[in-house]
Amino acid sequence: MASLSDTVSKKPVHIALLTLSDSRTRDNDTSGDILQQLAESDGHTVVARTLIKDDATIMIEQLNIWIADHNIDVIISTGGTGITGRDVTPEAVSQVIDVEIPGFGELFRMLSYQKIGASTIQSRAMAGRAKGTLIFAVPGSTGACKDAWQDILSHQLDNRTKPCNFVSLMPRFLE
Repeated sequence: MASLSDTVSKKPVHIALLTLSDSRTRDNDTSGDILQQLAESDGHTVVARTLIKDDATIMIEQLNIWIADHNIDVIISTGGTGITGRDVTPEAVSQVIDVEIPGFGELFRMLSYQKIGASTIQSRAMAGRAKGTLIFAVPGSTGACKDAWQDILSHQLDNRTKPCNFVSLMPRFLE
């Protein structure tokens, strides 16, 4: 089981949040609100946040802008990971990443199965690395956002997590 090192100080990461939805607005983006609240309560900085329609071209454009921004370490998108015709997040993320991180989606679905059962099979949650930026795509429900953050991201985005974490690898992403 993972534990926290008591010999290093926590290093906050800079996060951009992207909500994909044809029905939500910034006023009722509860999933984006949850992710922002959780990230900030863990000591991280949300440096950008936007909401766009479920459109792969628009998503790819936004991801590329944030990937090029050296002030952004992590992008978390919420929404568009299902299996309907409008769910385009995995396809868009796949267009910009250099390295897929399959374990994120596998772990997310395993943890989700414990809470929602076989319905988790409809999730195409995924993650990858695009140049020096980590990208996590999670489902749009507030429950899924909480689960992804509390059960996976809060640990992997904490440089004190032992035996390993994403933050300690960040300086080596561009090797």
